Amino acid sequence: MLQDVARRNKIHLVGGSFFEKTTEEDKVYNTNLFLGPDGSILSVYRKIHLFEIDAPGEVVFDEAQVIESGKEVVIADSPFGVIGFTICYDVRFPELYRALADRQADIITVPAAFAMKTGKDHWEPLLRARAIENQVFILAASQVGTKPNGFTCYGRSMIIDPWGTVL
Repeated sequence: MLQDVARRNKIHLVGGSFFEKTTEEDKVYNTNLFLGPDGSILSVYRKIHLFEIDAPGEVVFDEAQVIESGKEVVIADSPFGVIGFTICYDVRFPELYRALADRQADIITVPAAFAMKTGKDHWEPLLRARAIENQVFILAASQVGTKPNGFTCYGRSMIIDPWGTVL
């Protein structure tokens, strides 16, 4: 479990994203945990903006069919500064990033599984724009490779400074 990893290594840990049960039997949250060096849960963020696509002849997908949208903008204090949390498709919504900056976020995390098709054109420009617009560091961890269902992730994890420079 991620809490054991944080505790064993005495580190702060942003736990990517995973499915969390909701009160609705047929839905889950796409959730991100921020853990302290003692394994304690410092914050819980649930993805707000759910992905939907209907490209005739290519792909039809609607996260809202199985995922419940989160409702809260979440920040947490850390030894590195105030951290704001987002997940994947949230990066396309600058108002969320502005809300995090307005709450004094110094760093915004973006765990993601961006698709190869859109990632090659959108991933880096969106992340750099969010960093520049809000004068924050962006920590973006993205899955890579092809999943058993054929979905290919773009990858290209990166850290971006407030100037928009990929470090």
